This record gives sequence, C-alpha cells and structure tokens, in this order.
Amino acid sequence: MKPRDLAIYVFLATAWGLSFLVVLKVVAAFGWVGAVTIRAFIASFTLFALARLMRRRLDFGAGWKPFLIVGATTVAGQLIGLSYATPLIGTATAAILVASIPLFSMLISHVWGLERIGATGLAGLLLGVVGILLLVGFPAVPVTTSFVVGCAAALAACFSAAFGSNYASHRLRGEGPFEVTIGSFLFGGIITLPLLLVIPVPAIPSATDFLYLLISGCVMSATTYVLYFQLVASIGATRAISVEFVVTVVAVFVGAVVLDEPLSAIQFVGAAVIISGCALVLGFVPWRVRRLAQTPIPHQDGVP
Repeated sequence: MKPRDLAIYVFLATAWGLSFLVVLKVVAAFGWVGAVTIRAFIASFTLFALARLMRRRLDFGAGWKPFLIVGATTVAGQLIGLSYATPLIGTATAAILVASIPLFSMLISHVWGLERIGATGLAGLLLGVVGILLLVGFPAVPVTTSFVVGCAAALAACFSAAFGSNYASHRLRGEGPFEVTIGSFLFGGIITLPLLLVIPVPAIPSATDFLYLLISGCVMSATTYVLYFQLVASIGATRAISVEFVVTVVAVFVGAVVLDEPLSAIQFVGAAVIISGCALVLGFVPWRVRRLAQTPIPHQDGVP
C-alpha cells in the first residue's frame, strides 16, 4: 500500500470510528431522523459547492435511478438504522455489528453472481453469524426489548449498506467519487425528509450541537466518502472495505474508555469471532495473502 493510500486508510478508520461518538451528540440534539436528513443535505451541498469552486465538471450520466437506490440504501437505510440503534445499544456494540458489513457484502455479491463464496468464505460467514449471536445474546446489560430492537436496526443498517455498496459497484462504476457522493446523499436526504413530520427535531439545538452536525456532514460524510472512493480505485474494493475492522477497534475503544460502556467477556469473544469471520470472507488469511497481493486491482467505485 502506497503512503498516500495508507494515510487515507488511517484517516477513514479514525474518522468513522469517532463518528459513533458524534452520532450520539447529533441524535440527542436533532433526533435520529433530523440527524440523518440534515447531515445528508450538508454532505451533498458541501461537495457540490466544493466542486464548483474547483471548477470540477460533474457528470451524472448514469441517470437518477441508480443514485436513488444507493441513496435509499447506503445513506437513508444505513444512517437511519445506526442513528436509531446507537443510543439504544451503545457505540461499542453498534461498532462491532458494523464489522458484519463485509459478511453481508460477500453474501449479496455471491447471490448476484458477482463473486463466488469458496469454502473459506463460507466458514467466515458461519463464524460471523456465531459472533453476532454471541454479541447480541450475551450482553453486559439486561436484554431488554429496546436492546433487541436496537441490534435488529443496526443489522438492518449493515445489510442496507452492503446492498448499496454492491449495487453502486455494479451500476455506478463509471461515475466519479464526487458524483456518487453528491447524488446518493441528496436522494438520501430527500427520502428521509418526510419522516421529520413524524419524528421532528425534539428542541432548539445549541451552537455546539450545530458544530457537531457540521462535523458529521462535512468531515464524516462528504470528505470520508470521497476519500473512500479514491481508496477503492487505488487498492480495490475488497482491501478498502477491510477498514471496517479498524473502525470497529477505534469505536469500541471510544465506547469503553471515553463513554464507559460495559461489554461482557462473551461479547469480546463475539467481536473476535466476527472479525475473524470477516478476515476469512475477505481473504485476509496467511495462505491467501500472497495470492491476493498478486491479483490485479480493478477500478471500482462504490459506497461503503
């Protein structure tokens, strides 16, 4: 990995890992619907303005439907699910569940005929399922209805993200990172906007709350997604998506140390099992690393 790619990789892992902490702040101030809707519009408009300042030509030649589908899944589905779930189950548990995205991605890719799951990948998927069961079934906190619902929402968000990533890689491969991010976040915001009539912003946010919202939209959405697309184009989608492992480590550390969130010993085992399963699915195992390193890297653009 080139130094520039490594720097992007580390930045993405840090920014997305810390984003769980920001999500808690933004959801508390704007509600879980408002947090996603306003964040999506901020990300889309920020990148559009930046493109104009850079005199960058934007070409949405793929039409509006692919951007609508990616916006509905990767933006609306993923962010709504995680924004709703994180306050219920905590940042650490939510982050560990996010590590299941590569598992869902590989499964969807196999069903669509984009990739085949071999024996190693199948073993990884089974390990991932076992890890999720350990994580959800043996928490350090009481298993309440809200905890179960929160876990279900987080898993639905992860599946939605994996679906959108595969769809974008297939249908928006020829689009640039600015176009994919602007289009998907714009449609994601439009889709969630009507929900504000049902789940409005709970109170008038403070200046600090708006600062967290700007960080969420400008840094942890607009900037990170564009950099992620560049990383995919440089090192390939399979290697790039492995950043989710490091994101989980950062977020769990933040949840356990900064927020003092409890995790049971069995949940730590579940986290290790999930990450091991993902490593098998993605081929990050000793007997396949050399073959993976020798594989030509295709140019792909997708949404994580």
